[in-house]
Amino acid sequence: MNSEDRRAIIALPVVLLVGAGLAFAGSQGSASVANIPLFALCIGLAFLVQWLVFIPSYIFQTETYFDLTGSITYLTVMAAAVFLTPQRDARAILLLVLVAIWALRLGSFLFMRIQRAGKDGRFDELKPSFPRFLLTWTLQGLWVSFSTAAALAAITSELKPELGLFAIIGGIVWLLGFGIEVVADTQKTRFRADPENSGKFIQSGLWSWSRHPNYFGEIVLWIGIAIIAFPALRGWQLLTLISPIFVTILLTRISGVPLLEARADEKWGGQPDYENYKAKTSVLIPMPPSPTETS
Repeated sequence: MNSEDRRAIIALPVVLLVGAGLAFAGSQGSASVANIPLFALCIGLAFLVQWLVFIPSYIFQTETYFDLTGSITYLTVMAAAVFLTPQRDARAILLLVLVAIWALRLGSFLFMRIQRAGKDGRFDELKPSFPRFLLTWTLQGLWVSFSTAAALAAITSELKPELGLFAIIGGIVWLLGFGIEVVADTQKTRFRADPENSGKFIQSGLWSWSRHPNYFGEIVLWIGIAIIAFPALRGWQLLTLISPIFVTILLTRISGVPLLEARADEKWGGQPDYENYKAKTSVLIPMPPSPTETS
């Protein structure tokens, strides 16, 4: 067993403990099913779905359904929260609809992308290792849990305030983020589909203002979800507002931007046009390109 496998084995219980802590905090003031807090049941369901799909994925050494499983998990835990809560309200339905729209759009987009590519290079070294591959799926369960935490807490909360200004503001923020993510993904897909762009990097459209506009859009839409959820949260439930903070940290410090930046540097690093693009273009937040150029 190599050191990376040992680290994965150590990390697994840590991830589960973090998930358990989230389940505990969000369950304060949650409705119950069979005397079990509904919020905690939803968090457990997020992990269970990952493990069920992990088994055949490891046996057949495939990552094809990883992203799709993530989207299905979002839909599953949100639907379970809405339909099992004793007091379903307009806020619950609104949160379910918004998360479902995002999950269905992104899940189908990522699934089609991996179908076209044939594989996802991120998993080449992970698939052969049982603990590392299992950790990856377990982390996705934690990702879903933290991303949806504020929404799940609001849906399962016994406090049911009417929709108001927070819902309007949150809805506008969500629309802004969702729109940015969709436009960015569409622009990149069209760029890659053009044979003349083979081997090139995109630096047009939203990608001329940000090197990762799709991630910015995703962060913004989860901020919108948290704003909508806020009025229904009390006490320990307020800790679930960490949702957009978690998404931000994950995308900008762990799995998103760092991996793609490293891959881009490996592929285009040293080329004048790429170095100039990096120097003048914001990493995440879209803003007009800087006039700075590299020599």
